[in-house]
Amino acid sequence: MSVNLQKGQKVELRKSSGGDLRRVMVGLGWDEVKQSRGFFGPRKQDIDCDASAILCAGGKLVNNSDVVYFGNLRHSSGAVVHMGDNLTGAGEGDDEQILVDLSALPGQYDKIVFVVNIYQAMQRSQQFGMIQNAFIRICDGETNQELCRYNLSENYDGMTAMVFGELYLYKGQWKFNAIGQATKDNSITDLANRFR
Repeated sequence: MSVNLQKGQKVELRKSSGGDLRRVMVGLGWDEVKQSRGFFGPRKQDIDCDASAILCAGGKLVNNSDVVYFGNLRHSSGAVVHMGDNLTGAGEGDDEQILVDLSALPGQYDKIVFVVNIYQAMQRSQQFGMIQNAFIRICDGETNQELCRYNLSENYDGMTAMVFGELYLYKGQWKFNAIGQATKDNSITDLANRFR
């Protein structure tokens, strides 16, 4: 049974049978707020949200190659794989998915932060106030069973990026922390620099 998390809530990730998880699927989703256009107004641009995973060792990002995103879909270890870029957020369910093989993750990594930024937000005059129904969910990668979900519900007007949540290792067990911290970062580089 899936647990609905509140901002700041942490949960230990285990199989429904109680065993340790080997693989997880992190699904992220969002919808564009429907906006009315004037009769003669310019056609609006789709909002392209980009999900990324930032692998940290000792709680910090050490190397740029430890950022998995649309420009680097597979971590060098093969343990973290981005399933591809959704340019519009259209459709039901997950808009982007990141697969994490915890059993293959090299031992130096103790945290994986999941972030989303709006591609070229400032250039396109777009922000998270134009997004609704944003969520992150963690599923058992072997059974597809949803373990937990965090629905972001605050007002994020003026914000261009979001730290959704993090998987982190604590006393030998993987946990998930629902963060929901909005930022004004304009790129994955800006977001990644927060974790150096």
